[in-house]
Amino acid sequence: MRQTLPCAPAMDKPHAPPDSARMEWRADGILLTVRRHGESAAIIELFTEAHGRHLGVVPGGASRKLAPLLQPGAQLDATWRARLSDHIGSYKVELVTSRAADAMGDRLSLAGLGAVCALLSFCLPEREAHPALYARTAALLDGLGAERWAEAYLGWELALLDEMGFGLSLDACAVTGTNEDLAFISPRTGRAVSKEGAGDWADRLLPFPRCLSGGPVTGAGDLLDGLKTTGHFLAHHLAPSLGDKPLPAARQRLVDLLVRQAGGSING
Repeated sequence: MRQTLPCAPAMDKPHAPPDSARMEWRADGILLTVRRHGESAAIIELFTEAHGRHLGVVPGGASRKLAPLLQPGAQLDATWRARLSDHIGSYKVELVTSRAADAMGDRLSLAGLGAVCALLSFCLPEREAHPALYARTAALLDGLGAERWAEAYLGWELALLDEMGFGLSLDACAVTGTNEDLAFISPRTGRAVSKEGAGDWADRLLPFPRCLSGGPVTGAGDLLDGLKTTGHFLAHHLAPSLGDKPLPAARQRLVDLLVRQAGGSING
């Protein structure tokens, strides 16, 4: 009797995931950077509330139609799609607000816009949500050109340091424990130091302007002292944690402009 051999099972062939398995989300976001990709596309970094700093390709992003709209600081309505979650994916974007166009007539606003976008691109981990920082950033950029914008920017740098794990502790003296007569900040620990606690080390400590602990900015010198302090922790604590890359030059350009407007000097 002839025997029929069983057929070998058919091998599964690789196939693309069904449309239902494709990754997709839609959100408003702040455009941080744009760079050309190929002939006509662009790769953008978008900062969104739920998806953090998220890259994607904009087909036609370098075209005459889209390129003028894709300026750092712009608020975009974006839809991101990809076959798999770890792919760079592509964006379909619509302009909500063009902040760069609004800032063109004001050098301080334009410099501030550049500093905010550059610092976020520099320090934010990719695809890690920072909703509180996103909300604060959107409010800061929406207030570009306001009378006390530079003061708000200083508060934003403090919030950025805190969000990245390098927040300052300014409630009490690191040496004596007192919360009175606080005059300095330790450049190593970011903690406040009183005049008594500083002793002979005072000339090695950073100034402690009251505006860093919620007090009003009392003048240009106070603001610049605050930026000198936040600049130290950005450059000497945050940046080394990211591979010792230098801070974006846009931050120093903003500080230099504030110095010129104040007629003073500062080393950020």
